[in-house]
Amino acid sequence: MVTFCIRKALWACSLLLLGSSLTLLAQQAPPQPYSLPALIDSAQRHLPVLRQKKALVDAAKAGIRDARDAYLPNSFVGDEVMVGSDNALPGSYYSFGLIPSVSSGVNPANNSQAAGGNMAFFFNEYDLVTFGLKRATVRRAEADEHLSQADLDREIYLMKWQIARLYLNIRKGQLQQGIDSENVNRYVQLYTIIQAVTQNGIKPGADSSLAMAELSSARTSYNNVYGQIRQLYAELGYYTGVDPDRALVDTSKIRDNLAARRQDGVSMGLPGGQDSARALNPLIDYFDQERQLYLQTENLVKKSYLPKIMLTGITWARGSSIDYQGKYGSIPDGWGYQRYNYLAGLTFTYNLFDLVHRRDKAAIARNETVASEYGLQQEQLDLLDVSNKAQQSILTAVKNLGEIPIQIGAAQAAFDQKSAQYKAGIINLVDLVTASYALYRAQSDYVQAVSDWLLGNLDKAAANGNLDQFIQILQ
Repeated sequence: MVTFCIRKALWACSLLLLGSSLTLLAQQAPPQPYSLPALIDSAQRHLPVLRQKKALVDAAKAGIRDARDAYLPNSFVGDEVMVGSDNALPGSYYSFGLIPSVSSGVNPANNSQAAGGNMAFFFNEYDLVTFGLKRATVRRAEADEHLSQADLDREIYLMKWQIARLYLNIRKGQLQQGIDSENVNRYVQLYTIIQAVTQNGIKPGADSSLAMAELSSARTSYNNVYGQIRQLYAELGYYTGVDPDRALVDTSKIRDNLAARRQDGVSMGLPGGQDSARALNPLIDYFDQERQLYLQTENLVKKSYLPKIMLTGITWARGSSIDYQGKYGSIPDGWGYQRYNYLAGLTFTYNLFDLVHRRDKAAIARNETVASEYGLQQEQLDLLDVSNKAQQSILTAVKNLGEIPIQIGAAQAAFDQKSAQYKAGIINLVDLVTASYALYRAQSDYVQAVSDWLLGNLDKAAANGNLDQFIQILQ
């Protein structure tokens, strides 16, 4: 029994150690790198709103089939076996659908004797002439499908725009994090130097405390950038479904020679200028398709209140246990077919008050069309504003990129000179910290300018409908 317990304990310990090892291995597994196209593809498969929009597109396509099938003939087949009395009086009455109709059966007195009967019929009704209503109905359904597809395309386009922005902001954070890491290392080296000179009595002990304060401040800046990057990863996980702790945004494919694309000193060579914001792109196409839908609705309203010409036909067979002389037979005698009839004709119908209805519905549809036209104009204006602002951001970034190499070179030279002077005891620590901060600011300004240039080109490309080309350039 003791041996069994020992073996059981050893087995449990082995399982625990194995589980811990597997957990440790899982924790130590390297994160998976994701390129920008991979992130976009993951988002297209993950976001429920895209699947929702796709389902609405499928529903709209089914609506087109429904519109086409709505004008198939109405054909009814029926058969009825009856048992009841046959009493009637001469004269007409308005049927409310509750009084069963009878034929013949005009007797001098009430007669409650039951009689059997049977009737079968085949009725067919077809809208022979609709004056364009069928075509207008189908076109209205097609316009609804186009709008649903445009809504899906717009949602995908906005998703690509947002993910590309997150991608570039993460790249910006990674570059800034590298600069902050270099800044921390710089202050670590300064602190080491200061400790050496203060211990030898060359510099006062306060320098060591001040250097430690600057080192702590540099670490705080690094931590803030790291936190911002993690927030961007969390947002990226919302869009793509990837685990923020298991993902690594791969920005290595952003070519180092992107500056060569600024041959004109302004942009990345994407097609289109400021006026191209008015060109057709998914953001504009949605409002254009919405306007087309309301135009087709207007046309449908006009066609809905026109006359109709219908072709109708019916054939029926009847049986009765009462013969042509009014004599009653057995009830089953009436359950066979004894007489056959048919009827066919053209029916013209028009509601005299349709003029009023059409006026009211047309006014609603027309105002919706006008509203959609203003919505289209507003979207064009908004995108043009985004494009213009992005252009100005690009111009500013290009000017800054021309100055920053000078700034970095001068700041680096000043820092190297101040470091040598401090080691020689010529200057105090404040001068050295000032030089270090100037170098850090110059490096940060470079990251900011490059990021502003890329983000400006992103916004301009998205506003002008060139987002996919921009994404390809990044890769």
